Amino acid sequence: MVSSAAATVKQYLDELPADRRAVVAKVRAAVNKAMPKGYEEGTLWGMIAWTIPLERYPDTYNKQPLAYVALAAQKNNYSLYLMGVYADKKQETALNAAYKALGKKPDMGKSCVRFKAVEDLPLDAIASLIAGIGVEDYIAMQEKIRSKKG
Repeated sequence: MVSSAAATVKQYLDELPADRRAVVAKVRAAVNKAMPKGYEEGTLWGMIAWTIPLERYPDTYNKQPLAYVALAAQKNNYSLYLMGVYADKKQETALNAAYKALGKKPDMGKSCVRFKAVEDLPLDAIASLIAGIGVEDYIAMQEKIRSKKG
């Protein structure tokens, strides 16, 4: 996994070669357009991340803002982390259906969607999934998951 030391999104983008910056910029624009109010864009864990600020939700397990979506340019591909898909089986099912409709097989981990080009993503469906979980809903999902583990 490639990790950046960039402190800002601008610095992160500036580090990328132009062709890779263009891919990240296109996905980033779709994420920003779909992102519900209350999430903040910044850098976290060496990638671009949209989080719930600690001022709103300080009770995180790692004392970091609660991550909702993250985007990274890795060595051989790109990664889009969709924590809503990881936390909600309905979102996972919808994402798999969107890939099937696109005629592509997803390259996924638990929350990570790996891709080599924007055309590999069902970007409209991903935007819809991102838009579908507001801050309060995501906090409730996280608290429910934590209560099951604790």
